[in-house]
Order: sequence, then C-alpha cells, then structure tokens
Amino acid sequence: MTHRGSGRTVTSVAEPTRRTRGSDRTREAIVETALRLFRERGYEATTMRAIAAEAGVSVGNAYYYFSSKEALVQAYYDRAQAEHEAACERVLATERSLAGRLDGVLREWVRVSEPYHEFAVKFFKHAAEPSNPLSPFSADSSPAREASIAIYRRVVEGSADRMDAEIRAELPELLWLLSMGVVLFWVHDDSEGCRRTHRFIDLTVPLVDRLVGLSYLPGLRGVAKDFIAGVHELRS
Repeated sequence: MTHRGSGRTVTSVAEPTRRTRGSDRTREAIVETALRLFRERGYEATTMRAIAAEAGVSVGNAYYYFSSKEALVQAYYDRAQAEHEAACERVLATERSLAGRLDGVLREWVRVSEPYHEFAVKFFKHAAEPSNPLSPFSADSSPAREASIAIYRRVVEGSADRMDAEIRAELPELLWLLSMGVVLFWVHDDSEGCRRTHRFIDLTVPLVDRLVGLSYLPGLRGVAKDFIAGVHELRS
C-alpha cells in the first residue's frame, strides 16, 4: 500500500490478513493435536481422521495443510529446529571457545526438546529405520538436517580456537553427527531432568575439543584425514 503526501511516497507493508492469521492458527492446532495424539496413542495408531476430529477441522482441511502423518512430523522437525536455533543465539553471540560454543548448543537442544521427550521415546523406532522418510538422514528430512548443520557451522566459524583447515571445513557435519549421538542417548534417558544426557555432554565435549585442538599438529594430521575419510565412507 502506498501513501502520497508532503512531496514523498511512503510505502507500507500491509498487516497479515485475517485469513492468513486464521490459517496459521489452524495449522498450529493440527500440529499440536498430532503431537499429543502421537504421545497418547502412538504414531501408528493415530490416523489423520483422528487428528482432524481432535483439532476440530474436517479431514479434507487437515489434508489441505498436511498431506500425510509424515508431513506432520516434518513440521515438528522444522519447529523444533527453529526453537533450537533461537535458543542458541546467546551462547553463539558471547562464547568464543569451541568447547563453550558446542557445550551450549548441545545443552540448549536438550532444554528445548524436553517437552517432546515422551513423544520422541514412542516415535524413535520409526525415525531409526534407515529407509523411513522420517529418518534424520533421509531426503525428506534434508531441510531440518541442513538447518541443524548450519548451527554447527556457526559453532565452528565463530570459534577462536586453532585447528587444522581440513578439519575446520568438515567439522560442522561431524558435530551434527555427534549431536545425533546425543539424541540417541537422550531418547533412552529416563533420569530426572535428563541428568545422564547432561553428563554425557560433560564427558564428550572436552574429548572433542582435545582432538580438534591436536588436529593441526604434524603427527596427527594423517590420523585426522583418515578419520574424515572414514566418515565419508559411512555417508556414501
């Protein structure tokens, strides 16, 4: 919308329409309902019809927003990833050591994921199947995966620590793979406040930091390159 006056043209951005806001609320209600039913009934036992009924929308309307249950889980992935990214801003803006940045990012993931722990425990067997489109390694999950790797790229790029150039280039994806190990540990962690997962981070981050710190030493560069080659082989 443009307004003319005082010899100048002012362009303003219209507020979101009522229809857009309503669509966003409907979409969010469907996602919230689906996550609740997945927790209560399990992923397999929950149908799109049940989700629509509980969300107060027609089945056709539910399919308008989400083509399948898998699409609903991908929406959860995207939302959880956005929440994690926002939660990491403080530590990435203030911490300069690799260990501090990595530690903060991993702990923020545990914190923002806590409300979804019960859902993750019941859902994990589906995501763990290599051929399942809901696997974090699948093509369907690539947007959330790439967004997560981007966080670990910021962890590395903002670090003042010295490290081998080749390791620095590969490290974001290696740290993402480490985060998948944390996820696996977290899923099986029934301790209060996920205390065991935090302990796992306590033990893992200093080890990674030490290995990365040694990577630029001449005697260890070959070991680092062999390790990277092994990771590439696993991915191929």
